[in-house]
Amino acid sequence: MTVKTKVAAKPPRNRILAGDCIEAMEALPEGSVDLVFADPPYNLQLRGDLHRPDNSRVDAVDDAWDRFASFETYDGFTRAWLAAARRVLKPDGAIWVIGSYHNIFRVGAALQDTGFWVLNDVVWRKSNPMPNFRGKRFTNAHETLIWASRGEGAKYTFNYEALKALNEGVQMRSDWVLPLCTGHERLRDDEGEKAHPTQKPQSLLHRVLVATTNPGDLVLDPFFGTGTTGAVAKMLGRDFIGIEREEKYRKLAEKRIRRTPRLEAEALEVTASRRAAPRIPFGQLVERGLLRPGEVLVSPRGQAAKVRADGSLVTAEHRGSIHQVGAALEGAASCNGWTYWQFRREGKLIPIDLLRQQLREAMGREAG
Repeated sequence: MTVKTKVAAKPPRNRILAGDCIEAMEALPEGSVDLVFADPPYNLQLRGDLHRPDNSRVDAVDDAWDRFASFETYDGFTRAWLAAARRVLKPDGAIWVIGSYHNIFRVGAALQDTGFWVLNDVVWRKSNPMPNFRGKRFTNAHETLIWASRGEGAKYTFNYEALKALNEGVQMRSDWVLPLCTGHERLRDDEGEKAHPTQKPQSLLHRVLVATTNPGDLVLDPFFGTGTTGAVAKMLGRDFIGIEREEKYRKLAEKRIRRTPRLEAEALEVTASRRAAPRIPFGQLVERGLLRPGEVLVSPRGQAAKVRADGSLVTAEHRGSIHQVGAALEGAASCNGWTYWQFRREGKLIPIDLLRQQLREAMGREAG
């Protein structure tokens, strides 16, 4: 007899759910989550203990939750949890999955087979990796993250300008140099040992959440562990759902999240994407009196064009929009008229894009 999982009417925000991640996700409402961040078992296939040159034992991942009978068993588990995660994602939601060379290629294939659309793979380069003690392979100094939308053509959140600001004004690349979780950030048990062998650094989750979520979004972590995703989500004004079957990890995560402060609303604001800003037609500058009909705009090469009452430009040979006339003067296929044209005030040439920014701000105040 098959027992149907009872589906909740609303997702339980800011809670850690106990139990199997697939069953827990099947009990969540369909299309209720903005982002999934998953750090699934790596299936390391360890055969015995790993020791350092001084014969001390390496605290590797050898827990029962990382053991699978075969690749086929692991693949079946992967497809099942990915399907459950895809069901709970909103149409414009996305997923991040992190893994090592042991599992990420199998997970990547399963992602595509399940219907996800890969947007990027990101290499997390560890600035302080564990050395290869046996000296038989390269030092494993990175892990791979896959970022995927729910399907081909689906919309998704990407705060491009915020990532650029985070990277000192330079476009964020797909290789991230961040340290392992060490020092005061590393959680310890009562004996002083690592509480979890694969605890991820907060800096990694900070970048993921700033990049691909907004304040108030709901983030699901089906392999919650000691709660890095939940702690960073709370700090950044996001909500979370954590799923964890190990009681000891749940207790550590709950304690950790309780003592994590949530930032004030002003601190949560990030640099907005220009694409997300409301569209301002050039004609609105004329309507609002920021530019006058008959006023002269100047190109970077000193060519002049007059503004007409309908927001078009005219020269001796060309007429059309700010973009069309700029392209014609340059003999180019296209032109961004907002950055091309300037107007004169008090003897100085000023980009017309400054007026667009001022109008956006004014419209925002009017709407508020």
